[in-house]
Amino acid sequence: MFTGIITGVGRIVSVQSFGNSLSHGKQLTIACQTGYLDDVVLGDSIALNGACMTVTKLDAAGAQFGIDISAESLSKTAGLDQTGPINLEKALRANDRLGGHLVSGHVDGIGRVSHFAQLGESWELRLLAPAAMAKYLAYKGSITVNGVSLTVNRVADLAQGCEIHINLIPHTVKNTALGSLSVDSPVNLEIDLIARYVERMLQPEIASSCPTVS
Repeated sequence: MFTGIITGVGRIVSVQSFGNSLSHGKQLTIACQTGYLDDVVLGDSIALNGACMTVTKLDAAGAQFGIDISAESLSKTAGLDQTGPINLEKALRANDRLGGHLVSGHVDGIGRVSHFAQLGESWELRLLAPAAMAKYLAYKGSITVNGVSLTVNRVADLAQGCEIHINLIPHTVKNTALGSLSVDSPVNLEIDLIARYVERMLQPEIASSCPTVS
């Protein structure tokens, strides 16, 4: 479990394939700032651009760690098959502050940047999400973009999908990898966890089959 509050910006420095076909996954090596891995052990979970991954190699002194990512995960995520900057978040501890919102680290869909420009002291980010995700996106609701917990300022249902508008304050641009985005960049999206359960409870066939408790 995560909160969408980025704890570090790393960089994928190496991508090694386990085989030559699309059915093979990859092994990533990620470099991070000195000291970031001091409390990390093998088997810990770290979210990479919002995707929960397991630490399989660890070099705390060298500020590097490795993860193995399956072909299935690669097909459902963006930005994990190439070198470059990446958002990092360690798994939530029971006594941590919940600074963002509840994030599972499971990517629900891939969106694309339709607009990214400075607006006053902040930045306006517009994303085109898949149409299937539209029912989970709401004004002032939460969305996770490449692992960052953000607030939706506007929703527009378009023929090609659902466009959401997000405001990024300078602190967010400076302290995450979102500043490296550009128009048409793919991004990992995760809907609000609570929305999943609301949809499930509202399904008529589910409601009618639930036993009555007296």
